[in-house]
Amino acid sequence: MKPPVFAYVRPGTLDAAIAALACYGEEAKILAGGQSLVPLLNFRMLRPAALIDINRIPGLDYVVESEDGSLQVGALTRHRTLETSPVVKDRFPILNAALAHVAHLAIRNRGTIGGSLSHADPAAELPMMALLLDAEIAIAGPNGTRVLAARDFLVGTLATALTEDEIVTQVAFPPLPAAAGWGFEEFAQRSGDFALAGVGAVLGVRDGRCVEARIALMGVDETAIRATQAERLLVGERYDPDLVRAAATNARAAINPNSDLRASAEYRRHLVAALAERVLVAAWRRAEGRLA
Repeated sequence: MKPPVFAYVRPGTLDAAIAALACYGEEAKILAGGQSLVPLLNFRMLRPAALIDINRIPGLDYVVESEDGSLQVGALTRHRTLETSPVVKDRFPILNAALAHVAHLAIRNRGTIGGSLSHADPAAELPMMALLLDAEIAIAGPNGTRVLAARDFLVGTLATALTEDEIVTQVAFPPLPAAAGWGFEEFAQRSGDFALAGVGAVLGVRDGRCVEARIALMGVDETAIRATQAERLLVGERYDPDLVRAAATNARAAINPNSDLRASAEYRRHLVAALAERVLVAAWRRAEGRLA
C-alpha cells in the first residue's frame, strides 16, 4: 500500500504552518504523530494535495502544572510523555489510567495529544478525557488564537470545530475538585483495539454526599458524550447501590450507539450500564478514601 502523491511542507514556525494551511486550504492535512493519518493515506482514503509536517515547530511539546493546579499540555506532546508524567499521575490519575489503554506502546510513543483531539475518533480515550475533565482547547489560526471548551470542540464523528486554516496548540485541564474520586473502565476485544465502549467518572464527595458528578462515555455515540442526566441523579445524594445502578441505567438510555462488525448497538448499551456501575462505585470509594 502506498499513499497518493502529495506536496510535503515542513514549516519551522507556527505562523508558517498557518500560512501553508491558508495556501492549500481544504486540500491540506497536518502531520503530527501520523498514527491516524498515515494509515488513511496508505489506504487512499485521503488524497490531500499537501502534508504540512508541524514536528519542527518549537514550543508545542510540554506538560506544565500551573500554580492553580491546572495542567497545560502542548499539542505535540506524545501520549507516552503524558502517560509517564509524574504530575499527571499525581494530579490527574484518571488521565494517567486512560492513557495506558491508548492503542499500543509504539503508537503512544508517536501519537500526539493535539492529533488525537483533532482526529476526534468517538472511540478514542483523549477526546473523552477532554470532555470529562472540562478541558479547554487553544486553537491558532490566521486571525489569532481562540479557546474552546471540549464540549464545543467535539462536533461529531471525526469532526471538530477546527476550520481548514487552524491548528490545535494546547490543551488545558482545570484542577480536579478537592478529594475527588475517579473511575475509568473500557472494554475492547483485544488489548490495544479501539474500545467497544468506555466510561469515565469523577465524583466530588463531601460529608458523605456527592457534591459534583461527571460521567463521560466513548465508543457509543457520534462523539464522546457526557451523561448529564445521570450526573444530576447523583448530586446531593449519599452512596446507595440502587442509586448507582439507576445512574448507570440512565447513562445507558442517553446513548445512541451503532451496530457494526464488532458489536451490536444493544451490546454496547449493555456494556455502558455495566461499566458505568463499576466506574461509579470505584469513584465513590476513592472519594471516601476507601480505594487507592
